[in-house]
This record gives sequence, structure tokens and C-alpha cells, in this order.
Amino acid sequence: MIWLHALDETATSLPAVWLIASRRSPANLPERSALRRGIAHELIARQFSLPPQAVTIEHDEAGRPVLARPAGTGLHLSLATRAGLVAVALARAPVGVDVERIEPAVPPPLASLHSDERERLAMLPEAARPLAFAQIWTAKEAYVKALGTGFLRPPESFAVTLLTGGRFKIDDPERPTGALGHGLIDKNGGQGSLAAAMIVLD
Repeated sequence: MIWLHALDETATSLPAVWLIASRRSPANLPERSALRRGIAHELIARQFSLPPQAVTIEHDEAGRPVLARPAGTGLHLSLATRAGLVAVALARAPVGVDVERIEPAVPPPLASLHSDERERLAMLPEAARPLAFAQIWTAKEAYVKALGTGFLRPPESFAVTLLTGGRFKIDDPERPTGALGHGLIDKNGGQGSLAAAMIVLD
């Protein structure tokens, strides 16, 4: 698992996530979509030493991004954008990535969490809860992206446990083997702190 932070960095192995501070502030969903697709397009062309016209990103019927060209790579792709930070994940199995702003002044919406998560947050000092909530929420969103369901799968139907070293565990009654993911806190070029998470489902 590799975290990268520059457009000109290439991954020596996969899975890998690029967190690119674009310093742009997209105002709406189409602008965010265009920003993340444009950066993903450039990163993938660089990763495979291809001309830009040789890379095509499409979407499947569930809305997940798909690397249509170059064909036959077997690679899975996930994208996210928040506050101008673009996350691009590449892996050889279904992958999900997410980024969320850490909002110290906003009370976390606890009703959207699993009861175990609410209990663990309640045990933390109040000042520590916004960071923990952002870490939990990015893990949840990354997970449902990897599943391909998005939040058609209710977020309270599975639980995230934050582990040491930036890792997290998913406890999902529909996947009894569980899954492990990785998180990171990013300063995003002075635009505020964001939590990032990625998970690969083998």
C-alpha cells in the first residue's frame, strides 16, 4: 500500500493512492467530477508511460469509474474529491477511496453510524470526535465504493474500528471474513485538514 502526493510520482507497486492538492475549489458536482477525472487521466497516463489519448475512463452501470483504456490491465479504479483534494486509487482488486474534511466546529451526525461506532466516539474527549468521525466516515465510504453499492448499503449496517498506524477494520455481517483498510490525515496545501481512507477487497 503506497500513498503518493504528486502528479509526477509513479507507483512501484499496487495498491496505491495519489492524494493531489489541486488548489482549486470546484463549486458543484460536475466541476468536481471533471477535476477528479482529469487528474486521474493524467496520473494513469504517467503511470503507464502512455500518451494522454491512450487513456479512457468510463463508468459502469453502478456509477463506478472503470479504466476502459488501456484495455486488459485488470486494474480497478476509485476516485474522490473534497475541498480541491483529489484522491485516485489503483489496485488489482475492487478498491474504494474517499476523502472528507475534518470539521472541528460541527457536531458529528451520530445517527448515521453503527451503534458500536457511536459508543466508541462517546468515549472520546469531545475535541477528538470530529477527527475520529471523519476517519470512520471515510472508511465507510471507501468500503461501499469497493463493494460497488455506494450508500444503497446503509452506513449503519456495518461497523468501522480504527486501529493503530492509520489502519481500520470493517465488521460486516454480510462479509464475515472482514476487511482491513488504510487511512491518512492530509493537510491539503493549507486548505484545511482532511481524512483519507482506502480499502481493497480481495
